Amino acid sequence: MNKSKVAVVKCDTYDEKDVQKSVEAGLDLLGGLSSFVKPGEKIVMKPNVLIGSNPEKCVTTHPAVFKAVGRLLQGAGVNLYYGDSPSFGRPGFNLKRARLKQAGDELGIELADFDKGRAVSHSDSLLIKSFVIANGVLDSDGIVSLPKLKTHPLTRFTGAVKNQFGCIPGFLKSQYHVKLPDPYDFATMLVDLNTLIRPRLCVMDGVIAMEGNGPRSGRPRKMNVLLFSSDPIALDATACRIIDLAPEIVTTSEPGEKAGLGTYHSENIEILGEEIESLVAHDFDVIRRAPMPGSAGRLSTFIKNRICERPRIDKAKCTNCGTCVKMCPVDPKAVDWHGGDKSKLPTHDYDRCIRCYCCQETCPEGAISVETPLLGKIYSRI
Repeated sequence: MNKSKVAVVKCDTYDEKDVQKSVEAGLDLLGGLSSFVKPGEKIVMKPNVLIGSNPEKCVTTHPAVFKAVGRLLQGAGVNLYYGDSPSFGRPGFNLKRARLKQAGDELGIELADFDKGRAVSHSDSLLIKSFVIANGVLDSDGIVSLPKLKTHPLTRFTGAVKNQFGCIPGFLKSQYHVKLPDPYDFATMLVDLNTLIRPRLCVMDGVIAMEGNGPRSGRPRKMNVLLFSSDPIALDATACRIIDLAPEIVTTSEPGEKAGLGTYHSENIEILGEEIESLVAHDFDVIRRAPMPGSAGRLSTFIKNRICERPRIDKAKCTNCGTCVKMCPVDPKAVDWHGGDKSKLPTHDYDRCIRCYCCQETCPEGAISVETPLLGKIYSRI
């Protein structure tokens, strides 16, 4: 069995010259871009743009990484485009706020169509047999994925595999949270999406990562690393080991290996470049417990509400903007002005809550975090 290769390169700053040098070094370790793309191909760069945000907040892929990879792809002779579909709002507006549109303009590349998509069948999937994929992705020959190293309450970690979720346009993404409330089914869907799209190459921005209440409201954490691989499962597993998170508890790992997308076992991964032992952050703030499976029915809902993690609104931080209500995908809403009085802050009805954490993920004030009920804390220690 051939081992999956993951290149690990130190990069201490977002200075464009330093990033360019590090990106070139990482791709050289993998055999150069000619191993992944051919001249004349239409290639789409897919950064992580959860929501348009200043790059200093570390919510999105940094423009310096975007430009470094873009320059090399242009040098390889491809017809280059870029794009992403954020949690809400038009792609162009969010990319501009993340300073990626400006980076694209500097490179002279066009924005691909991530506003609309069309249905594609996927007969070889584990779970989902059809997806609606952005036209910009379907009209390309391949994508190069540029994930950001961040924490996530549902999948524990968001990196290379989850980055392709942005290839589903608009609010269609939220439907998968409703259809797949079990975190393991949701992860299997992400794996199916990746086996359909098959990114040619993944370059992970971990120069400054996000720990704590990610993927939007966590804290920036300097990790000084860029990671490269054509195997998104191996790339995520390597990043997990760098933040001292067991890859086995990341919900995409096992289905990813089962589907043939890649491997998360260290003995099947060849690390090129830096030894990861020197980069490990044992105190990285991330949930290190495996998610509990989803459940349905009155008894299981009763148990779930007393054991499972759940979103919690900090009244001191909440500005009553209503983003959480807008983004809640269930009907009737799990987070809402349940008394009908919009002068008061929204509240959660945990009997309705499917634990998708869309409210937590998109809160602009970082007012929603994830808490574990007392019984859940006791259960996790058994």
